Amino acid sequence: MDDVIKLVSETYAVNDYGVRVPTETKKQIFCKVRSVTRAEFFDGGRNGLNPQFRFDVFMGDYNDETVIEYKEKRYSVYRVYHQENVDYIELYCERKGGTNGTS
Repeated sequence: MDDVIKLVSETYAVNDYGVRVPTETKKQIFCKVRSVTRAEFFDGGRNGLNPQFRFDVFMGDYNDETVIEYKEKRYSVYRVYHQENVDYIELYCERKGGTNGTS
């Protein structure tokens, strides 16, 4: 693991007016950054996705977060893959305009 990403999670609290207000929490973890394969890229494109990266992270670090920050850009996790007898998981991410908080 030779790179760093931030896993972004959201929790909600109810304010004085009864409105749920989101609060982001970011957790920095080590990872291995890889490109998606050609097959992943083209299959994703056919299904309306925009695959960008695969992040390999230790299983214990990941808690079903759906947003990742990498080099000050946000990516959405669209697929998680875990092989048996391996202590890491693969997070396949895409870049979505307008839904990631930053462009």
